Amino acid sequence: MRGTRDSVTAIRTTTIRTMKSPSAVSGDGFPSPIPTTLTLESVFDAYFECRKHKRNTINQLAFEADLEANLVTLYRDLTEGRYAIGRSIAFVIQHPKVREIWAADFRDRVVHHLVYNAVRERFEKRFVRDSYACIPGRGTHDGMRRVSGFARSITRNWTHEAFFLKADIGNFFGSIDRHILLGLVLRHVEEDWLRSLIRQIALHDPRENAVFRSTPALFASVPRHKSLLHAPDGKGLPIGNLTSQFFANIYLNEMDQFIKHRLRASYYGRYVDDIVLFHNDPGVLNSWYYQIDDFLRDNLALHLHPNKKHMNRAESGIDFTGFIIKPGRTYLRRSSLARCRRKIAGWERSDNPHDPDALKQFSHSMNSYLGQLRQVDGFKARKRLCQRVESLFLRADANCTKILP
Repeated sequence: MRGTRDSVTAIRTTTIRTMKSPSAVSGDGFPSPIPTTLTLESVFDAYFECRKHKRNTINQLAFEADLEANLVTLYRDLTEGRYAIGRSIAFVIQHPKVREIWAADFRDRVVHHLVYNAVRERFEKRFVRDSYACIPGRGTHDGMRRVSGFARSITRNWTHEAFFLKADIGNFFGSIDRHILLGLVLRHVEEDWLRSLIRQIALHDPRENAVFRSTPALFASVPRHKSLLHAPDGKGLPIGNLTSQFFANIYLNEMDQFIKHRLRASYYGRYVDDIVLFHNDPGVLNSWYYQIDDFLRDNLALHLHPNKKHMNRAESGIDFTGFIIKPGRTYLRRSSLARCRRKIAGWERSDNPHDPDALKQFSHSMNSYLGQLRQVDGFKARKRLCQRVESLFLRADANCTKILP
């Protein structure tokens, strides 16, 4: 059964009226507008959130074919302690770089959203303002604007000398210690049903009984130290799951708090595992680098990548979240524009460039690049891209802000 949201909502309303929810679980003392009781309604809400990002995939359609039964069964499995994580699908992507993706089954993704919805607010209020990844209302553009503001502030609008330090964490997702992670998450979760699910998700090894969709040669092309297949037991989170992204923020919030409150760094930002700091004294930045590295090793079993430390004058240009920030201007990283041009060239060489479905997918991709260019001084670049795609059965609006349907 495939239905519209209205029909599915009708199913949800009818089903919830005929079932009783479990008694409320006492909270953890942190007020939140999101209920922390496991209810059938919260399972339906998690399904709707999950469906937004996986609409019309094979797994989603199969789940929706008997939606009411599947959601009620999932709810009962959760309340009665029978829920077990299913098989992951593993494959390799090659752009923008080679890496493994471990995709959970759609049913498990619904559970990921259920957990996320229940605990999100209590953790996000603990995050520092300048953690940008996977937090609603933030992201790459917010990170770019904030870091650009830091640069202008510390240089007094580019009139005084200041320095920046860029660093990232070596093999971040593959090095996360799941037991340390579990302790960090559970210290703010008291509900028994949530603790049980979080423990199951955090400690789950997706390699068990996985389905491999890429060739052995492609898996072999992933650097061994970045492959979950070769990670020690108890280490690494699967890239591709909502909970992995959220848990990663909880994990590195420990470092964020150390930098903001122990080092007292006023100008600091982080996007996933990329960090940037500013100071007028390069010696202070250098000292901070080693203190951060020591903190990571002692508390989180991580380390800063020794070959990716970069310190320079702020005016030389700061590469952050895909943008280059310089005095008076900010522009998209050249490698991103080159990737966009390669995508257009590939489309030009394709056998059937006017296929409606492929054309729609190509348009979405181009609009993503145009959206990034709208955030910066990118009109000339937008215009050049739009001129190229107009020969490919597409057209852009007058200001070159998006490809029209």
